[in-house]
Amino acid sequence: MKTLATSDYIVFLCYFILISGYGLWIYYRKKSKELNTKDYFLAEGSLTWWAIGASLIASNISAEQFIGMSGDGFKLGLAIAAYEWLAAATLIIVAVFFIPVYLKNKIYTMPQFLNQRYNGTVSTIMAVFWLLLYVVVNLTSILYLGALAVSAISSINFTVCMYGIAIFAIFITLGGMKVIGYTDVIQVLVLILGGLATTYLALNMVSEHFGTTGVLNGLGLLHEKAPTHFDMIFDKTQEHYISLPGLSVLIGGMWIVNLNYWGCNQYITQRALGADLTTARNGILFAAFLKMLMPIIVVLPGIAAWVLYREGIFQEEMLEAGAVRPDKAYPVLLNLLPVGLKGLAFAALTAAVVASLAGKSNSIATIFSLDIYKKIFNKEASERTLVNTGKITIVVTMILAVIIAPHLGIEKGGFQYIQEYTGFVSPGIFAMFILGFFWKKATSNAALFATIGGFALSVVLKFLPEWVDLSSLYSIGFAVPNVAGIYEIPFLDRMGIVFVFCIVGMFIISTVENKRGVVPNGLEVDRSMFKVHPPFLVGTILIVGLLLAIYTIFW
Repeated sequence: MKTLATSDYIVFLCYFILISGYGLWIYYRKKSKELNTKDYFLAEGSLTWWAIGASLIASNISAEQFIGMSGDGFKLGLAIAAYEWLAAATLIIVAVFFIPVYLKNKIYTMPQFLNQRYNGTVSTIMAVFWLLLYVVVNLTSILYLGALAVSAISSINFTVCMYGIAIFAIFITLGGMKVIGYTDVIQVLVLILGGLATTYLALNMVSEHFGTTGVLNGLGLLHEKAPTHFDMIFDKTQEHYISLPGLSVLIGGMWIVNLNYWGCNQYITQRALGADLTTARNGILFAAFLKMLMPIIVVLPGIAAWVLYREGIFQEEMLEAGAVRPDKAYPVLLNLLPVGLKGLAFAALTAAVVASLAGKSNSIATIFSLDIYKKIFNKEASERTLVNTGKITIVVTMILAVIIAPHLGIEKGGFQYIQEYTGFVSPGIFAMFILGFFWKKATSNAALFATIGGFALSVVLKFLPEWVDLSSLYSIGFAVPNVAGIYEIPFLDRMGIVFVFCIVGMFIISTVENKRGVVPNGLEVDRSMFKVHPPFLVGTILIVGLLLAIYTIFW
């Protein structure tokens, strides 16, 4: 691998100085006279729509998207972009139906929602669970994969990269949500510019290899040389159906994964919870448009790498232990960037990692301070004490992540690692939230069933192929062979099965308890909350139109 040139380090240093200086300026310019939790954790009333939208994307995109989804583009093709494009549609749904409920009921954390809608037991169980998930799975994987990617590109020692990224993220996070939100605007700008530079190089390399020039010619050649890599919907006879099981992507488990992530996740919703409804919706709409752009940055380079690999270019670089490693596609392309642009791409990847770490750390601090510390350890804690507790939590959790990350064994398949572990609980959590929003009869015991029962069934379905031969289910599309030839239920289909199980279970338990006289806690919900203003409606129509066009062309 090549290393960064002096000019690349200068570009990166400029990025670092810009982010740090801007963060300090925001901190002192918007610093409140009195420390309070709503201002520190939520930046109440301070974030503009463009800051909210940029922060959503900056927190979402990290090394696993750049490295993992480019690798999936290399292996699966454009179909993997469904995670990005359907997320844009999901954001619209969240903005219309979820955010109004949170804001109307003055919800600041997801455990607070569960406490208000169900009871303290459900709230505390989920608060502890979210903290464990965020620290052990999300924060550690983001830090580890980010350090791996940065180390691979720069040839800087992995441990140095990990410590450096962690310290940088702490510096940003300690400034509170206002600093995170506004610095994320620059992070996203750097991320997009650096990502587009890599895409430009990849497409131009393809066109030059086949004796022509230009990005558009390169894009046309990709479609010509790898037509199956532009199929958006797989059938069960295709090799990668188990990863993206046909129509389940459009009508099944993908929606559960996305709606849980974008609508029931403190890490994401926190950006909008401190704003008024119009600002929050506009910010989420802006994030949806940015999401439509992401496959150009994270998927197309992978497809280009596949075409170039098939043509005999950088074949040695793509191999490890004699086997092709798709997750090497993006680092290999980055190392081909010219001096200067490589520094920009390096800064983009670092920006993605740091922004995700900052957002995740802030959410961990928010949940611990407001839903654990104040509720269990110090009910009379002052606002200043809670904010200081949050700051200590940020530092402690980042130290834990640095200690734990190297021992998790996630260097391969980081994106799948995160999806697999969060997937054990996503259907149950989403069922608990969706019925909590829109069905007043849902009870707290039903919510506990969704949490525990959904997790148990997810584990059973995951390990079922080791106990039972599922080949008989192949003909009806419920099981397909994996790379080892063992029949298993695809991940997204498992999500759908568990979600239906949780919904039915919650309905039965709630109905029985309602007949026994149990009266559930309610939320303030009325139809007028879901009306949207004209500019938002126009933006929604544009996104839906783009999605229909994409799926019509590349079906």
